[in-house]
Amino acid sequence: MLCSLLATPILHAQPKANHVVLIGLDGWASHDLDKAHDIPNLRSLMDGGACSMHKRSVIPSSSGVNWASMFMGAGPEMHGYTTWGSKTPEVASIATNKNGIFPTVFSVIREQRPKAETGCTFEWDGIKYVIDTLSISHIEYFEEGWKQVEENCDKIVKYIKDKKPVFFAPCFDGIDGIGHEKGWYTEDYYNYLVRVDRCVGRIIQALKDAGIYDDTVIIVTGDHGGHDQGHGTLDIRDMESPLVFFGKNVRIGYQIDAPLVQYDIAATIAYILDLDIPEAWRGKPVKQAFE
Repeated sequence: MLCSLLATPILHAQPKANHVVLIGLDGWASHDLDKAHDIPNLRSLMDGGACSMHKRSVIPSSSGVNWASMFMGAGPEMHGYTTWGSKTPEVASIATNKNGIFPTVFSVIREQRPKAETGCTFEWDGIKYVIDTLSISHIEYFEEGWKQVEENCDKIVKYIKDKKPVFFAPCFDGIDGIGHEKGWYTEDYYNYLVRVDRCVGRIIQALKDAGIYDDTVIIVTGDHGGHDQGHGTLDIRDMESPLVFFGKNVRIGYQIDAPLVQYDIAATIAYILDLDIPEAWRGKPVKQAFE
């Protein structure tokens, strides 16, 4: 149903930052991350910001439902996307916006800041079903997928430098891809993480080149973890992903000890940008991560 989705407006403070970049790493697991070598860019964000290694996925620990929860600020019982490949809600969403979809962080930004530039890029096309494409300025699906990550990153860098987005979510699928193909925590898995780390470094440099680095919060997280050659179970290796905050007004070298769930990410983005949070969301801003 179409209904009023936003909470009663509150007295607004200044945004924590005017730009947010959410780097989503499909399949990035907390388990055995200490064995990953040669990832200096991810390490610099983790060490120089606020970090938790115990952010949990929703259940099941599979992709579609967790990308939905990341962007929609609520769990599957609310938004209705319940499986790995959900394209429409299997259970009717408890609330919908004017585009007929459960409110996403993109639609919240569009409603409250209509002129804000927002973007999302992705290597797995399942993400397009859970982001509300009608509310986003720039959408790009990389059809060649995760095996072309360097070429994909060229386009991500160009977008940041050209558009200086208020909110941008570049989503990478290769860690999950190599996990399914070769196995989580294998040599191939860690070697691919090196390639992703180089892209993270290029994103950081692009923010500097665009002149918005000092006014940006960078968030890095995964949708789920994994073990052997799969995920989706109740094994904690499948359910835990790192959650990293870095940048303007973020605490430095801080370990977050609050219990964190996938849908807290959208609420935290709204908190950073000083937006009203929809009534239908269940996530809580991770205020502990900020000064």
